[in-house]
Amino acid sequence: MKNKLIVFSAPSGSGKTTLVNHLLEEFSQKLSFSVSATTRAKRPNEIDGKDYHFFDYAHFQKELDTGNFIEHEEVYQGLYYGTLKSEVENIWAQGKAVIFDVDVIGGLKIKRKFGDQVLAVFLKPPSLEILLERLVNRSTEVEHQLQERIEKAKEELKFENQFDVIIVNDHLDFTFAQAESVVNQFLATK
Repeated sequence: MKNKLIVFSAPSGSGKTTLVNHLLEEFSQKLSFSVSATTRAKRPNEIDGKDYHFFDYAHFQKELDTGNFIEHEEVYQGLYYGTLKSEVENIWAQGKAVIFDVDVIGGLKIKRKFGDQVLAVFLKPPSLEILLERLVNRSTEVEHQLQERIEKAKEELKFENQFDVIIVNDHLDFTFAQAESVVNQFLATK
């Protein structure tokens, strides 16, 4: 298997983390998760090095200046996210494909950089109303953050056609089945 990358991108709250975690269980022998770096604060139950590499801005900037990122983005004002080269190289060294849970612009940057080595999947919420409901139920953002995420989601939805596959996350079991199918097909290609 050549070095492959599978990108799942979606507006915040669309379910990409749930989906990626499911795929990691289903394809544990073939996939490994690329842990992104971020400057945002750690949420309860998140583990540094497992969910994200939590960097302060100075550390993030140092890694950026050293050329250690494949891609990076200021996803929300003052909040930076990025993919470390070392994450991807370590996974490839294990003979596995890399799976990402990244924002839409970051996903497209990875697709442009690696071309046909990448399967880029856009996970779409059934509607903005349902997305807002999911964000509210998640209870991780305050009101102004919810509005910022909904406005960003409206912008991100404009990019869906630049991805290889679009999956609408309406019914979780069906979403899991669709994702398993496209990932399985991609991993089977030479």
